[in-house]
Amino acid sequence: MIDHQALDRALRHEGKISRRLLLAYGASLAAIPLLGQRSYGHQAQQPADYPFTLGVASGDPDHRGVVLWTKLAPKPLEPGGGMPAEQVEVRYEVADDENFRSLVASGTTLATPQLGHSVHVELETLQPDRWYYYRFRSGGSDSPIGRTRTLPRPEARPDKLRFAITSCQNYEQGLFTAYEGMMKEDLDLVFHLGDYIYEYEAGRNGKVRTHLGPEIETLDQYRVRYAQYKLDPLLQGMHAACPWFVTWDDHEFDNNCANLISEEKGIAPAHFLARRANAYQAYYENMPLRRRSLPKGAHLQLFRKASFGQLAELMILDTRQYRSDQPNDDRKSPLNEAAFGPRNTLLGGRQFDWLCRSMVDSKATWNVLAQQVMMGMVGFEKDDQTLYSMDQWPGYLAERERLLRFISERKVPNAVVLTGDIHSNWANELRFDDRQDDLPVVASEFVCTSLSSGGNGKNKPKDSDRLFSQNACLKFYNRERGYTVCTLSPERWQSDYRVVNDVLKPGGTVSNRASFVVEAGSSLIHSA
Repeated sequence: MIDHQALDRALRHEGKISRRLLLAYGASLAAIPLLGQRSYGHQAQQPADYPFTLGVASGDPDHRGVVLWTKLAPKPLEPGGGMPAEQVEVRYEVADDENFRSLVASGTTLATPQLGHSVHVELETLQPDRWYYYRFRSGGSDSPIGRTRTLPRPEARPDKLRFAITSCQNYEQGLFTAYEGMMKEDLDLVFHLGDYIYEYEAGRNGKVRTHLGPEIETLDQYRVRYAQYKLDPLLQGMHAACPWFVTWDDHEFDNNCANLISEEKGIAPAHFLARRANAYQAYYENMPLRRRSLPKGAHLQLFRKASFGQLAELMILDTRQYRSDQPNDDRKSPLNEAAFGPRNTLLGGRQFDWLCRSMVDSKATWNVLAQQVMMGMVGFEKDDQTLYSMDQWPGYLAERERLLRFISERKVPNAVVLTGDIHSNWANELRFDDRQDDLPVVASEFVCTSLSSGGNGKNKPKDSDRLFSQNACLKFYNRERGYTVCTLSPERWQSDYRVVNDVLKPGGTVSNRASFVVEAGSSLIHSA
């Protein structure tokens, strides 16, 4: 266990949470997850009850393989998931066909209590650009069958990529109807851009169903909350349909957190550090992530990239773990000196440099930045002032301009930003300063609404006309629930905004609200 008092003394001595201090004390929290990689000890009996209640998933594909995921949990809403505190053997099988007549990979792995009996099988010898079927076996039980794929070789020139973007799936505020529509889309990939769970206590603004327990802080509480979400059959079905790239935002840990700074006042740093370690371990346990993302205490490496041949370079970012505190006490504010602060960062120095190197090294037609908070500088008029969200990129304007100038000056082709977080649909043309419409457009941004958070929304919110008249960057704005489908070719990018007519009761239907196109070689957004 971490010594909270010792950490508090160290924090007072140093005066801040440095990376050195974070890693030093994070190392003491890292021992438990690292044990999950070892195979010591008594081999437990196979589970007597059906263990695959949370389904299967795959993720982080490349041209050689993919991560296969499951979690043994006969009683998923109980601490421990109904599993003994012992390791359990799990068999995996991968085949060319869904009847598993032609196996291409198989083996056994251990599900350990140290990692909540989660399983992460990292395959590395599959053929590129191929679809496969997979399943797990344990205790005489078979898991559901999942479908996954590898990516084309880095030097390949595929003619099409089709993926969906989603985020913000508050269990209490809406049904996961959008996944039912998504399963019919014939997708290669899904990007989940954060807020996979919500940490709030039961009943907070609930509309259709209720979380279990208080606001989550312990490892067992985070595990049960993930289990409650993953029991949803539509979420399970979409995970089984194709591989996902996941990244987090704030609610996987704590609302509007900024690195190790809580939204709430008076939270002891040591307590916050321990809670963050719990949240990060539960996140890893429940996501199809590679071993490189195994958490080290209160740190988890999540930014990474993948190549869909030379059609698209996919860069998945983390704008929550390394950011500086939101300026202006995180209030919607004018773009004042604090918002332009040169030390404000969403990405942190290491990730910023990695992103710039990745874009320079890319040979792809489309350079995709999959991230969390809106980059478009959309201002809202109130009391004769124009106010901006300080939790989004307008609170970090110096870094935003450095990034966009880098894209422009290094001639990074066809940069497209994918965003979640804001519970609404947007399409934005990005400039160094979006208030100056005579500046060149440097990149395009497609913001996906929430999957369920907020309940039913509106097609045309009452502030639409004013926002369009005052924000030249804005090309689309909508507050319905849903997801976005993106179809890429060497010539153009199309984003289709799917919306659900009702997430408050079963039987909701999915339709297309709007479609937009970006032609290769231009960042201007046009209606399809």
